[in-house]
Amino acid sequence: MDYRKAFFVEPGKKLKLKDFDPNSTEGCDSKEAAAGGLDAYGQALAHQQKLLYAEKKHALLIVLQGSDASGKDGAIRRTFTCFNPQGVNVTSFKEPTPVELAHDFLWRIHWHVPAKGDVAIFNRSHYEDVLITRVRKIIDDKTAVDRLARIRDFETLLVESGTVILKFFLHISKEEQLARFEKRLVDPERNWKISEADYSERPFWDDYIKVYEDALSATSTKSAPWYVIPSNRKWFRDLALSQIVADALDDLHLRFPEPTVDLAEIRRKYHAALAAQDADK
Repeated sequence: MDYRKAFFVEPGKKLKLKDFDPNSTEGCDSKEAAAGGLDAYGQALAHQQKLLYAEKKHALLIVLQGSDASGKDGAIRRTFTCFNPQGVNVTSFKEPTPVELAHDFLWRIHWHVPAKGDVAIFNRSHYEDVLITRVRKIIDDKTAVDRLARIRDFETLLVESGTVILKFFLHISKEEQLARFEKRLVDPERNWKISEADYSERPFWDDYIKVYEDALSATSTKSAPWYVIPSNRKWFRDLALSQIVADALDDLHLRFPEPTVDLAEIRRKYHAALAAQDADK
């Protein structure tokens, strides 16, 4: 199953999230089968990251969006543990600080985009400024449309500079969200995750769905695509994410660069050093 095709948000078409089943496990019959696939894609991603870092022609930006409890933290922890942490930067975008609010809404984002050879993962992102701000009437519809245009331009700039952008909406049902909130209540190791916003935002569920649909429809492009990932089943979410990222990196045909030194001369010096070491014994 090609999850890039199955979950791709078509550019220029109005997205309806109701057309995507959050319970879907399309192409995968069981958690056990998903584990095998996740392991295989994890090995591929680990190798691709080495190539990405060595070649330094591209960067990778992964954007994770979704409602509260949609699994952004879990996806980062389980799907991308295969990456060498030295080459990965994870940024969680919270409520803007006074300093950030004194600048344009993309100012705080640009600081965290990946350099060539690196991977950046955004846990929430620049899209927060056209989502909660719109639901809470902090900005009006016209401002939201203008910001979405600025986001398209911003992402185009990154792509033209060599950044691969993959954006994922982790799609869970309203019922699944409440079930996950319950786990936070009963599991002492998850109590710390409980917040007032978990419940104060639930009455706005339909409003959030609408602004997500608008944002994804307006900003999914071939060069910076959105994917709607069915996420009620965490194991399937992780499988789909890993496949899509691995396939996108595979399309780059990454290669280790040629040596910048004379290998024959380096080998000669190595053997000379080895012989000298043996002579000293």
